[in-house]
Amino acid sequence: MKNTKLAASLLAVSMLATSVLAGCENTTGNESSQPNNSSTPGNNSGDGDNSGNGGSGSPILDENAAWAQTLTYGADTTIRMACGYNSKATGIRFDSDTVKEGVTLADGKTYHSGDLKPTWVAVTDKLKFKIEDHYQGNKSSDEWAYWKDQLDQIDFLSGPAATLSAAGNEGLLLNIANYLDSMPYFNAYLERNPIVRLSITASTTGTTKGAIYFSPYFDGVNDIERMPLMRTDWVAKLLNGEGKFEATGGSAQTATPAYTPYMPTSGTVDVEVVKLDGSGKETIKKDYSKYGNIVAKMNDIGQMGGEDAVNMLRDYIDATYDGYYGTERANLFIGQNAAWDADELVALLRCVVSNAKTLNGTDTINGLFAREENNNNRRIGMFQLCGTLFGVRGLESRSDYLYVGNDNKLHDARNEEDTYKAIERMNQMAKEGLISAGFMTGTDENAKSDNYLADNNGFMSYDYSQTQTLLNETKLKADGGIYTSVMIPVAIWNDGTGTKYMRFTESWRSVKTDAWAISLAGLGYTKDNVPKTASELNDKAKAILTLIDYAYSKEGQILMSYGPDEFLKKDENGKVEYFNFNGEQWPVISDENAAQLKSLGKGNYTNYARYYIGSTLSFVKSQAFEYQCTVEEGKIGAKYISNAIALGTIKHPELALADNPWYTSVPTTLPNTSTESTKIDEYADYSAQFSQDKGKVNKLLDIMVGGFSGSYSNASAAAAYVKSDLGGDAVVELKNEAWERLKTYYSSING
Repeated sequence: MKNTKLAASLLAVSMLATSVLAGCENTTGNESSQPNNSSTPGNNSGDGDNSGNGGSGSPILDENAAWAQTLTYGADTTIRMACGYNSKATGIRFDSDTVKEGVTLADGKTYHSGDLKPTWVAVTDKLKFKIEDHYQGNKSSDEWAYWKDQLDQIDFLSGPAATLSAAGNEGLLLNIANYLDSMPYFNAYLERNPIVRLSITASTTGTTKGAIYFSPYFDGVNDIERMPLMRTDWVAKLLNGEGKFEATGGSAQTATPAYTPYMPTSGTVDVEVVKLDGSGKETIKKDYSKYGNIVAKMNDIGQMGGEDAVNMLRDYIDATYDGYYGTERANLFIGQNAAWDADELVALLRCVVSNAKTLNGTDTINGLFAREENNNNRRIGMFQLCGTLFGVRGLESRSDYLYVGNDNKLHDARNEEDTYKAIERMNQMAKEGLISAGFMTGTDENAKSDNYLADNNGFMSYDYSQTQTLLNETKLKADGGIYTSVMIPVAIWNDGTGTKYMRFTESWRSVKTDAWAISLAGLGYTKDNVPKTASELNDKAKAILTLIDYAYSKEGQILMSYGPDEFLKKDENGKVEYFNFNGEQWPVISDENAAQLKSLGKGNYTNYARYYIGSTLSFVKSQAFEYQCTVEEGKIGAKYISNAIALGTIKHPELALADNPWYTSVPTTLPNTSTESTKIDEYADYSAQFSQDKGKVNKLLDIMVGGFSGSYSNASAAAAYVKSDLGGDAVVELKNEAWERLKTYYSSING
């Protein structure tokens, strides 16, 4: 199944897309007025369709024109909201902890505890309704749990997307899909992003067919999300230069080898890379006949001195790449023309941890580490990296561990032997001491990226670029130290067209798992007496639908990402200044705003926006603001990844039903029936043994740390146990039933 026009359009976007934080390499400078370039409202990825039609024939709206309100309601309309993001501090009002004695922001206004945050003041001014804030300050699942038995007390509330879909099917929430004709901006966004529509469709049968019970949230969209990050200065120190490497202060012995080669040990492999100057792409060759596989060669020797290990790796790079990298061998890992793979990374890690005295003057460097090593929600970054290193789908899925295979069916990484083989390779790294001690215990609250960077003893992680490269300024103490993102590794992937040595990232932004929904009881309706047309709805309902629609206009996206106009930079004529980001014009933040980002938000854009401005709590968050908040060190690697995505040397899922379904992004939620959901819930251990929540069990992490044991005695036994004893096959079959209905439904509405 495919929608050719949409797929082609979005594929074009993906080729033009730039990575999060790096889309401004083609910046044209600040402009005093915004160019009139039409494209679909709500789409911040530059995917305008000059044919004049949306994905299924709807007219393209001019997103740069003034927002036009469709629904009307009384000026005294009041919406009772229980909406926020995980805590009192990140609600729509200021709390006492954030503004103990008031805070004066970049708009020149002073705010106190209980005041609406600037974004929400602007919402009420623009849309002419009032807000009563009833948010309890919980994460979305707990907020929903608090209100679910008193929905008559609330109109608009937070909750997990899957829970809201189920509640909607029970008749508790307003079906937004019935009113899309009166929500032109939101409707256009859904038409242009098929996977978004599929991700929020709660039902594909019966009277609720095509129902949508929540407004989706995007923390950026159609961009790369997480990426490898390294101390690139250390790589350069080890690998660059003429002659032999000499360890200052001596080096330690490498560990007894445990990791075995993943890449070939003979023959040649062609790899597509971006040219060093970024001007295009070229194909280079890994020629194993010249030196052999670096891991195999090191393993043959066994333990060795760190100095010898570095010189072996240098010789390997010179021979295998036929001098392509010259004396700048570090570019194999950190350059725009990087071509590194898992085996080369293991060799590098052996060099790094055995040369701590040369790199940081101590006896210890933590090779791979996670952001918070006592928190599963952050520890999972290690198996997400594992999937990227070893060509395994589903470990960085938008929904559980699911992915769409080339057979256009859903598959689950937990059920597959290849997953456990890849995790076993991570365990081999752990046995060599290449993974941090803090990760191995998982209990030390001080074992986290902040401390590793501050203590100058952490080498590599897999995480978000803006928040983590900020540590260059706030934590990294080493003179000349640079912690930045590096290219996605080359791995062995089979997309259904044969084995490929290529770069692929599953970390692609789409619908998040938290959302906001409209309570029928709060509006005074039951499921049996809801008006069929928007014009017949009461004023509260019209006001909330207007808010959702406004949030998907360009003006609304700016407000929900940047905050009000007063936080934007103006020229001498008072016009907002814009810059080119991802092929579109987005505002420049004011100098005062940038200064407060550092003083109040400690440089962390998302925290600053949520705590003080009140933006990025839901709806669509553009990465344009976040880009401007990225430290210069962070932009170095992100720029390279950006260019690689634009040139197509990094592949990724598409927010469309791709011609090759292997590239289709899995929907965030699936429209399983209540009967199917009940059956899925019967296999509780299937979820419980692979939890990504803090303090819970995750067998992938357990195997990574401790190796195979018990029912997970080896890769084959683990997959068989999960599929059969835990019910993995049965769960995936139930999810596939929903997936098949979803595809059929979407085909019916798109021809």
